[in-house]
Amino acid sequence: MSDTAELVLDIEGMTCASCVAKVERALDGVPGVDTVAVNLATRTATVHGRVDGTEPLVGAVVHAGYGARPHDDHRDPADEEHAWRRRLIVAAPLTVATLVVAFGFPDRAWTAIAAWVFATPVVFWAGWPFFVHASRAARHGTTSMDTLIALGASAAYGYSAWSVLSAPAGTEPAAYFDTAAVIVTLILVGKTIESRARASAGDASRALLARMPAEAVVAVEDGEHRIALDDLRPGMHVVVLPGATVPADGIVLEGSSSVDLSLVTGESVPVDVVPGSEVVGASVNGQGRLVVFVSTVGGQTRFGSIVRALQAAQATKAPVQRLADRVSSVFVPIVLVLAALTFVGWILLAGVPAGTALVHATAVVLIACPCALGLATPAAIVTGAGRAAELGVLFKGGAVVEAVSRLDAVVLDKTGTITTGAMTLADVRPLGQTQVNDLLALAAAVELGSEHPIARAVVAGARERGVAIPEAHDHRVMPGAGASARVGTSVVEVGRPRGSGSDGDTIVAELAARGATPFVVRRDGVAIGIVGVVDRIKPEARAAVDRLRAAAIHVSMVTGDRGETARAVAIAVGIDDVTSDVNPVEKVEAVARASATRRGVAFVGDGLNDAPALASASVGMAIGSGTDVALAAADVNLLGPALTGVPLAIELSRRTYRIIQQNLFWAFAYNVVMIPLAVVGVIEPMWAAAAMAASSVSVVANALRLRRFVPREIP
Repeated sequence: MSDTAELVLDIEGMTCASCVAKVERALDGVPGVDTVAVNLATRTATVHGRVDGTEPLVGAVVHAGYGARPHDDHRDPADEEHAWRRRLIVAAPLTVATLVVAFGFPDRAWTAIAAWVFATPVVFWAGWPFFVHASRAARHGTTSMDTLIALGASAAYGYSAWSVLSAPAGTEPAAYFDTAAVIVTLILVGKTIESRARASAGDASRALLARMPAEAVVAVEDGEHRIALDDLRPGMHVVVLPGATVPADGIVLEGSSSVDLSLVTGESVPVDVVPGSEVVGASVNGQGRLVVFVSTVGGQTRFGSIVRALQAAQATKAPVQRLADRVSSVFVPIVLVLAALTFVGWILLAGVPAGTALVHATAVVLIACPCALGLATPAAIVTGAGRAAELGVLFKGGAVVEAVSRLDAVVLDKTGTITTGAMTLADVRPLGQTQVNDLLALAAAVELGSEHPIARAVVAGARERGVAIPEAHDHRVMPGAGASARVGTSVVEVGRPRGSGSDGDTIVAELAARGATPFVVRRDGVAIGIVGVVDRIKPEARAAVDRLRAAAIHVSMVTGDRGETARAVAIAVGIDDVTSDVNPVEKVEAVARASATRRGVAFVGDGLNDAPALASASVGMAIGSGTDVALAAADVNLLGPALTGVPLAIELSRRTYRIIQQNLFWAFAYNVVMIPLAVVGVIEPMWAAAAMAASSVSVVANALRLRRFVPREIP
């Protein structure tokens, strides 16, 4: 048995939420499966668990009455539309001919025979997929939307054929071949439009995949050769020509250039790269020729993880979909019972002929629309998550989209979130007999073992001043508290400015008042000086806070920095609620306090010490320039460093959730209104088929409005 893995299948034959539920139950019953998410809009099933390949999963889906195959990222989504269109091209003119014969020559002896001839290929060739799927479901004791379509068309066709064959010579039979043909043709129109719309809804992930090159230029001993991207392996050397797309993550070995990372980070400013610089797949090379050592390929690259996360978000359900799933799971059997009662009722209570009663029962079968219920949520999630990815926001699931839409508070970290995190050394203030350069040398020796922005600022400041940095050992990093190391025979600590003495406290207050972040340096437990670093506020931070407030979001800041420094930053960006001098555990407590009085709280951070708070919040949002730990702990990844991604995520998720609510309302309202009208005979079968097709198309079309979403500007 393999380790836990994610497997994706393409599912065939699903038409409604009832189908989704049946496929999910079938897959959930496979040994080793932990979780299953089936998406009607994308026609995919995402399975997590310990399963040996896709064969057991495919077998379970087939046994449930549907088709399945391993997911193909390169499968053209237009294939489904083309298949429906080919059948529609045949069905449409034959249906017109059937209508012309039926209504243009109603009193001729040959009318019913001619209509029969024209309608037969429409029903049994153009409509063949409906019968195949319905019979497959029937063999496994289930029903689907295709069951309703096949029953409606075959009832009208079969009764008409029986009427023609049994009618006495010289009498006009009661034939409804035109109804059967129109039913199939109108459903085909709906299927064609719906499949085109669904393909458009999933354009974002396909557009991302299309950004990767099909081939890579590999440098080997005898020259350079082109190979397929799928054949690229870690350890190879690839040549990236000017203007070409980097095919994988790696390290620059030769050359210098500027690389456009906008697809991965959201930043439009190119990044300069030289030998030793990291580059990521799907970034676009500038004017220089690069030779890159390949470190990661395929789905394991940073770009691959973005695509995989987007596809996972589009495949998972929002909690609001559960209601539609529960209704749809029993919907088709109820409709069939209601249609049977309609047939019997018209005969017994109204005294109409069996043919007339059959027409009314057929209308009931056709007007029912679990398709719209099934598409209401996934169509919106697929489109909304895709549009968010295009704008640099990555949701980790449909449930996250719904959770973000309910937020009414945002807690922001300071360093690297509100500020750039690109700190510089501002001041070095020794205490006692310590010399400036000695103090800076000891601090830099400790910080040399850390990748924290503050540590890098101290080390860079020491080097800029020409200070020799001594060798240090036993480095220890204490998240939120500082760092320590052994320098010579002494233990040196760089950490929070507490207990630094009266002189130290005065210096700390002075630096904080200037907007700097002070740290005390201790040698063997004794404070020997203060170092201060400054961090620039991100230029878009104030606009982001204003947009959050305009969206009725309460904004607060929590930071491990000193109160004076934290308040200076908060005032600059327009935040009133500030919690300072906290460690990672206290950040979690601050989020918990906010959650006690708020409906939903998001925490936004970027560092290792933010991971606990990101995981504990209703929604964790990680800045794209943050650490891997923060990005993994978050529910939403902002692909770039800009803070404007936070209000954008909230605005788009709220718009997506409104679309879902609208879709569900109209899908339920449609059935509540239209089914009774069909029962009492107001709606005929052909109009019922048209209404059913239109309802599914309208749901997807409403979701596609999200593709036009543009973040609003704050005046």
